[in-house]
Amino acid sequence: MNGGIDLKLAEALILRADLQRRVEQIRARLYNNVMVQEGEKPSEDPDALLKEFLATRNELTNIIKRINKTNNITKFNEDWALSDALVEKEALLDKRNMLTNLAERASYKQDRYSQTEIKSIATINVKEIQKEVDRLSKEYRKLDTKIQGLNWLTDLI
Repeated sequence: MNGGIDLKLAEALILRADLQRRVEQIRARLYNNVMVQEGEKPSEDPDALLKEFLATRNELTNIIKRINKTNNITKFNEDWALSDALVEKEALLDKRNMLTNLAERASYKQDRYSQTEIKSIATINVKEIQKEVDRLSKEYRKLDTKIQGLNWLTDLI
């Protein structure tokens, strides 16, 4: 797979992203070449593309397994494995995004053309929500920075 070369976790993550893109590109090429008009030839050999797809998909599967194993056994801190930190990072991002969207919706200004039109008002404190968004953003950045640093120090299993 990697020619016996030792990889850092960060390098494996880059490789995973490249393989994911490659799998999708091969899939699209294969789909585009499985049907042609009678008397025409496909621009690429579907059998060769299928073999390439399966080989690349197997390589992607193997690198994902290795990344997952590495994340599960790598200590992030006294309480968490790296995989735990990744779950926490995802949760922070989800909370931050939800609160950001909430604040945006509550901040929407309605154009009223007369005093008789119904007026909408926010039911939440947008300023407090924005403070929480800022706090979560800072926490997310700190956690992400530590994860990225650890990724470059950790050998892939």
